[in-house]
Amino acid sequence: MSKGITSRAEDYSQWYNELVDKADLAEHSAVRGCMVIKPYGFAIWEKMQAALDKMFKDTGHSNAYFPLFIPKSFFSKEASHVEGFATECAVVTHYRLKNDGTGQIIVDEEARLEEELIVRPTSETIIWNTYRGWIESYRDLPILVNQWANVVRWEMRTRLFLRTAEFLWQEGHTAHATSEEAVAEAEQMLDVYGTFAEQWMALPVIRGKKTESERFAGAVDTYCIEALMQDGKALQAGTSHFLGQNFAKAFDVKFTSKEGKLEHVWATSWGVSTRLMGALIMAHSDDAGLVLPPMLAPIQVVIVPIYKTEEEKREIDQLVDELMAAGKQKDISMKFDDRDTHRPGFKFAEWELKGVPVRLTIGARDLKNGTVEVARRDQQTKETVSKEGLIDRIEKLLEDIQQAIFDKALAFQNEKTTEVNSYDEFKEVLEKKGGFVSAHWDGTPETEKRIKDETKATIRCIPINNKQEAGTCILTGKPSTQRVLFAKAY
Repeated sequence: MSKGITSRAEDYSQWYNELVDKADLAEHSAVRGCMVIKPYGFAIWEKMQAALDKMFKDTGHSNAYFPLFIPKSFFSKEASHVEGFATECAVVTHYRLKNDGTGQIIVDEEARLEEELIVRPTSETIIWNTYRGWIESYRDLPILVNQWANVVRWEMRTRLFLRTAEFLWQEGHTAHATSEEAVAEAEQMLDVYGTFAEQWMALPVIRGKKTESERFAGAVDTYCIEALMQDGKALQAGTSHFLGQNFAKAFDVKFTSKEGKLEHVWATSWGVSTRLMGALIMAHSDDAGLVLPPMLAPIQVVIVPIYKTEEEKREIDQLVDELMAAGKQKDISMKFDDRDTHRPGFKFAEWELKGVPVRLTIGARDLKNGTVEVARRDQQTKETVSKEGLIDRIEKLLEDIQQAIFDKALAFQNEKTTEVNSYDEFKEVLEKKGGFVSAHWDGTPETEKRIKDETKATIRCIPINNKQEAGTCILTGKPSTQRVLFAKAY
């Protein structure tokens, strides 16, 4: 199988695009800016979904579903929110088509909606309008709800998984009696995202707070996890927002407290999307194809037979049946690639491209010697081992691979994180090394904007539990009490 993938060093962006295509993850659709997620790509997303969904439910949340369409008037009730999404909204204005008499289908101008509908860019407005009917007293709180859905943000420049006009995500929306409870919820969900990224995606992340300029539209505080891709750019992998009482006031959502007072509810929202697929690809994969952490790999072990006679094939089949049964007992996802339409070399290349963590090869000599060849995708190494105790060995190997992928990504992040103390040093590191740049900032949006305009680097976050230290802003020389994390980003 000829992969024909551009190398990362030659053109990282092209490498990514070709890998998404050739690994059968997704493709562009007939609708501009939208994607078709193919079965193999969707299988990875399903594993992400299942893991996150369990984590949400383990922390007390329940799933619900809210409408795709939102009345335009709802967006007018929270000024900063509508301003943040106004340029990305898709608007439904009519509800009927008709035949124009020449065989062409056109919009029926007489079927204009009384009020335009916005195709969901995010659900705060429709959900808080709904919560008004759910909440009367403190006994109705907290509400801990999540929904799995699609959203539409009319992006003009799109890339599969990273930025598309329509994408899949989950969005949590919670209501609380006190500010303290809501802040604790936002922080808890940030930790859920960070744990998922590190334990399941093998992706080290920086947990932090966004600056005022980078906050979610309508939020009091936005928390985030930031990850570093192999090209030295950062990617925001998840966000959790403390919304204060902004949406409760906009939609008049009040409750009677234990003390008998009528108060506005406190809110959070939080979400991750299919952008995580892009992060997974860009953080770990290599010039030979995908490198998938075993915990998210749809197929963890592929078995490729090599035989010349039907007798050899029957013996291999029998051994594979035993291995598959033992693997199922260990909850290891295994596939026997016994296609007779492709040669073993083609299969090796195909499963390497698709990032299957472990490949077993069984041939006539292996049958005679009671051995199996075991290849691991992340390090592209192989060894011949006894078939005795093989599944236990594979179980341990999958754990080792998961950890090794994380350790490699963490070492890269550490190597690509640089402290600087001057603007010249800042610009030099960005240009020559990339990655995260830790620097002092004077706390003003004017300085933040000027640095962004001049260098294309943004403040990715103010790290949680940041070390307090006296310093001076790299641009203005004004006093600063802590460093923030800058990077060029997706």
